[in-house]
Amino acid sequence: MIDVEQVLDINQDAYLDICNIASGVFYPLKGFLDGNDYRHVVDNMHLSSGEPWTIPITLDINETRIDEVLKSDKIILKFRNKIIAFMFPSDVFKVHYDKDIVKVFGTEDISHPGVKREISRSPFRVGGEIQFVEEGVGKRENYELKPEETKALFREKGWKTIVGFQTRNPIHRAHEYLQRVALETVDGLFIQPLLGWKKKGDFSPQAVVQSYQRMVNEFYPKERVVFGSLNTSMRYAGPREAVFHALIRRNYGCTHFIVGRDHAGVGSFYDKYAAHKLCKEFNDLGITILRLHGPYYCNKCMSIVTEKTCAHTEADITQISGTEIRSMISQEKFLPKEYMREEISEVLISLYKKGEAFCE
Repeated sequence: MIDVEQVLDINQDAYLDICNIASGVFYPLKGFLDGNDYRHVVDNMHLSSGEPWTIPITLDINETRIDEVLKSDKIILKFRNKIIAFMFPSDVFKVHYDKDIVKVFGTEDISHPGVKREISRSPFRVGGEIQFVEEGVGKRENYELKPEETKALFREKGWKTIVGFQTRNPIHRAHEYLQRVALETVDGLFIQPLLGWKKKGDFSPQAVVQSYQRMVNEFYPKERVVFGSLNTSMRYAGPREAVFHALIRRNYGCTHFIVGRDHAGVGSFYDKYAAHKLCKEFNDLGITILRLHGPYYCNKCMSIVTEKTCAHTEADITQISGTEIRSMISQEKFLPKEYMREEISEVLISLYKKGEAFCE
């Protein structure tokens, strides 16, 4: 009989973290970070073992549960009344928001969605390895691939070099440019949008998936592109999250990873190439970073270019703004062809009319 004091009910974020630890998405993690590894990650961007890791993956608990957790050899982790995993607690520690938030997010401004979400959690965290029990809480869609599946698929296709592309948005011309540039140099492209929690007003998972499915089916060579989702929350942690995303794609079997302008950023919290700078500081990621500059449309060149390939001034260029894209879709307007393909605008407007284009 299960002792109720040994049970922890977890939320959607923790459930996804457990699935990602169990399937190897978060390799080399074997569980939630203990206090020692947490400090190494926050302070040094490496685990205590010396392996690179930049985003703390932790399980928070209510302060009232600390004593019973510390006395337990095994904790049952439940999600939606279903046992998901067993956890073998090693310690309980307290995070220090006043010192740690700014190290991870580069700011302590509560208007930052990642900061706001992190400080809403309990500061008490329990660390320890997990033993996965069952994933079947929600339906697993056919685009939700695990690392073992993508590696097998890449081998089957005979790909030796694979570039990963992270996105949280439907495809527009700038991202299409980056993907095509990368495809010129590698065997295959792995497009993997993030479908976990995102801030209100961001594009919904349906919008991202359906727009990319349209793109892959109609415009990309099918034998050179694989599409699959990454099910984890956005942290909006900018440079640190760029490295985190690269490590994840390494685990999926990618040899290269695209880091563009303001990767995983939000608002104006990060310099546009801060992620490029941080990625340069690592020589132990196990994946090659393609540091690509942010594309835009040049009215004189009459094409998508970057500051490295175009000589013209700000007066001649049109930046592809996510804010403007969302605004025009919410007005049921097709984006200019310089911004987005008509077929993609069509997908997004159709979803908007059904109330399914944006996160609530």
